[in-house]
Amino acid sequence: MKDRAGRRRARRLAIGTAVVLALAGTNGPWLYRFSTEKYHQYQINKSEYKAENGHWEIIEFPEEYRQNTIHAALLHTGKILLVAGSGNNQDNFDAKQFDTRIWDPVKGTIKKVPTPNDLFCTGHTQLANGNLLIAGGTRRYEKLKGDVTKAGGLMIVHNENPDKPITLPAGTKFTGKRNGRTFVSKDPVLVPRAKKVFDPVTGEFVRNDPGLGRIYVEAQKSGAEYETGTQDNYRVQGLSGADARNTYGIAQKLALDKKDFQGIRDAYEFDPVAEKYIKVDPMNEARWYPTLTTLSDGKVLSVSGLDDIGQLVPGKNEVFDPKTKDWSYTGTMRQFPTYPALFLMQNGKLFYSGSNAGYGPDDVGREPGVWDVDTNKFTKIPGLSDADRMETSGTVLLPPAQDEKYMVVGGGGVGESKESSNRTRIVDLKADQPKFVDGPTLEKGTRYPQTSILPDDSVLVSGGSEDYRGRGDSNILQARLYHPDTNSFDQVADPLVGRNYHSGSILLPDGRVMFFGSDSLYADKANTKPGKFEQRIEIYTPPYLYRGARPSLSGGPESIARGESGTYSSAQASAIKKVRLIRPSASTHVTDVDQRSIELDFSVEGDKVTVTVPENRNLVQAGWYMLFVTDGEGVPSQAQWVRVP
Repeated sequence: MKDRAGRRRARRLAIGTAVVLALAGTNGPWLYRFSTEKYHQYQINKSEYKAENGHWEIIEFPEEYRQNTIHAALLHTGKILLVAGSGNNQDNFDAKQFDTRIWDPVKGTIKKVPTPNDLFCTGHTQLANGNLLIAGGTRRYEKLKGDVTKAGGLMIVHNENPDKPITLPAGTKFTGKRNGRTFVSKDPVLVPRAKKVFDPVTGEFVRNDPGLGRIYVEAQKSGAEYETGTQDNYRVQGLSGADARNTYGIAQKLALDKKDFQGIRDAYEFDPVAEKYIKVDPMNEARWYPTLTTLSDGKVLSVSGLDDIGQLVPGKNEVFDPKTKDWSYTGTMRQFPTYPALFLMQNGKLFYSGSNAGYGPDDVGREPGVWDVDTNKFTKIPGLSDADRMETSGTVLLPPAQDEKYMVVGGGGVGESKESSNRTRIVDLKADQPKFVDGPTLEKGTRYPQTSILPDDSVLVSGGSEDYRGRGDSNILQARLYHPDTNSFDQVADPLVGRNYHSGSILLPDGRVMFFGSDSLYADKANTKPGKFEQRIEIYTPPYLYRGARPSLSGGPESIARGESGTYSSAQASAIKKVRLIRPSASTHVTDVDQRSIELDFSVEGDKVTVTVPENRNLVQAGWYMLFVTDGEGVPSQAQWVRVP
């Protein structure tokens, strides 16, 4: 594999050098540049080049259908759900203009879908019934320090009454007992009743531990004179009698500091057949930038995110039950940075790779390891290189999923750091003592790399930028295919569009890969011109689709239970070498914990292919999958959709 890659690079260099020398000798600089570009286009469109390197194509929607796509998911109808919400645009948020599109990549059609709330920076995962669970989003945009005009922050409301909870409406006023300043709540808050505490030996009553509620408050008026510098107790206006005695607020500094994004509790299922959002029970915690991960029993874990006052959810994780459509706390506390990369393992535990999207303390929840959600035991995994550059890194479960090997790609320093990593790190979770080892390096330090599993067991790694949000014109126009069997990269055709923050990739049922989004901070190398959101879609056709006819696959059951088999027809059955069951992606912020490729045992008789689904429900989670067969040349069939109940 490495020799082939070396020959390919040498051949590219030789052709390019010959053309450059010929043109430079006969033409001026302008004609030289024009001619080399024309020749480049000719070269990358040659059939033999495509068979070695693949090909990229840009898709532009009609202007009225364009949007700032932040999230994308492949639905079992074969269509793509593209979610923008407000699309990282404050004007859209203020106007309550929230967008969703459904795109059919086969027919080329696109339609608008009514969007019930601002699902910008939500979490999502595929459900067993074929719906997409979507939870969280944006309640308020961030305000930078210079833009904040009213002092504000977190108010902890205490209720010392053990007999009843109390609800304070939005607009409740809190007046400091020492500072005399008044602050107003932005939302209602339910404060639970106090808990009676008894002596464990004598059984005598000891005290009431107050119930606590958290609420964001702002000063009534603008100006620095309304800031507070120290903690104070606050009287709640409008209460009387026992409520006034038992209810009060405590707040630390309330200031004109930067105010982070605030999350929402709302949750929905998107129905791919009806093509609409269906509201379900809201989460207990508001979340912005959460990760949703399917557990062993089919329930969905919601982790991390910024809450409704813009602070990192303090380790209060919760589970969605698809049967009852409601949420409940796990009963254990563990805190992660936002969008943590959490994957279900074959033993039912969760693997945390350390990849994340950045919000949260730099010393909390950053180390990779294996997490037992039931016991809350967390076993750290050593050996991670560039461990301080894990924000905006990508993690992928290498195919086949049975091997339980993961690769972490690139990443950057905490926050807006200029630091980025060119490393890949690989861990084998089936080893007696798992540890990370370095894989092949990238040419450049890479934030926001996109990784997509392909039916031939290779992994497409593309895009990203060297600096935070593409600063300094640092988008990386390179793509590689990673081969798990040889632990090596092959460089392939370069993408045409830069992709950094707010971008993603999705494997399509025809074996191509779709790329969306990118949100550069600046549009120039000097960082003086504001960036523009990338609304174009780009499609990569891998080399295997230029290597001749693909094997057919048809008929067969729509549903196969774990441990059971299904038989399909293929005129090229005798040439089939691999069968893979690939879970459809749901991608955002370099986070896609859904995608996995499962190896299926198969047998061939005549033009019939019989495939068997593994029994392990942690390996094969309930839901819809793409079934691919691949021949000896690595050419995959068109996928057949199959449901695992």
